[in-house]
Amino acid sequence: MKYDYLIVGAGLFGSVFARQAADSGKSVLVIDKREHIGGNCYSEKINEIDVHKYGPHIFHTASDKVWNYINQFTNFNQYVYSPVANYRGELYNLPFNMWTFYQLWGVHTPEEAKAKIESQKIFVRQPNNLEDYAVQTVGEDIYRKLIYGYTSKQWNTSPLHLPADIIKRIPLRFEYNNNYFNDKYQGIPKEGYTNLFENLLLNIPVELGVDFFSNRDYYESIAGRIVYTGRIDQFFNYQFGELEYRSLRFEHQVLDIDNYQGVSVMNFTDKETPYTRRIEHKYFNNKNQKGTVITTEYPTINNIDPYYPVNDVKNNTKFENYEKLAKSSNKFIFGGRLSEYRYYDMDQTIASALKKSELTLR
Repeated sequence: MKYDYLIVGAGLFGSVFARQAADSGKSVLVIDKREHIGGNCYSEKINEIDVHKYGPHIFHTASDKVWNYINQFTNFNQYVYSPVANYRGELYNLPFNMWTFYQLWGVHTPEEAKAKIESQKIFVRQPNNLEDYAVQTVGEDIYRKLIYGYTSKQWNTSPLHLPADIIKRIPLRFEYNNNYFNDKYQGIPKEGYTNLFENLLLNIPVELGVDFFSNRDYYESIAGRIVYTGRIDQFFNYQFGELEYRSLRFEHQVLDIDNYQGVSVMNFTDKETPYTRRIEHKYFNNKNQKGTVITTEYPTINNIDPYYPVNDVKNNTKFENYEKLAKSSNKFIFGGRLSEYRYYDMDQTIASALKKSELTLR
């Protein structure tokens, strides 16, 4: 064996695990089929603006342990995520808070907002899908203007066919507070995400443009243990069927103007607009830079570039079968969004990698 650990995937889970293994004195090789490190967190400088190539990534966590760990490798700015929703030209603050309610109905107090929402709620005896849960929780106006169209585009299906868990990620606040996250810590690396990954992988050999499956026998032979962060269904040759994902297509534009939309992220919540959001990257970290770079984000059904797991009953049942196989292996360690078939925020990915590395390396 040449290495104690082979890490398949240079994204967040793989990079944190690799760092932990190397710091424990283990020999490590990291491979990734992409031509860059960082996975979907990868950032690239365009005209000195840090561009999030795979959509906006805002680091946030309530965990002191995760925050202290990641701050060893980068310095964060004090960016606060406050997106804006655009519904057919009408603009609303997100998350749903008193500013949103004022923009919708002209109400000024929490009592007025609560009364308006209560008057619009539709009782559903057993709310077992996203639409039922939403109209029973936030009422018709918020659902129709700010949830229905965006969600239908994002998942390419009616909210009647989606689990209610998806909408439970969206906060509802009766205060004038546009900070999307409630977490204690929030920010974006001052030097960009790619710099963070360069520091995580410092002095660890990395091979890019390498597909584990194109030479699987060889890669399995060169390491005592393998950390796999890719698609779990692909790893097991799709024997229980292919797991479904939603994907994204990005259109990047460099513009010779200094301010395009005045906010980092604008969500387009009507169903007719083909894209879900537009990102102006300079507002993350380089607001005073000349020119600007925008990215328009289109949801797709392309299952080749997986982003969001479709955690419905059918797919979760398939995953449970794959998970049983994964747990029976002593050589392989599975981790990250694709291997665990769940939507992880970045801090959750780090916490998972730290936990699994601690259990493995002790």
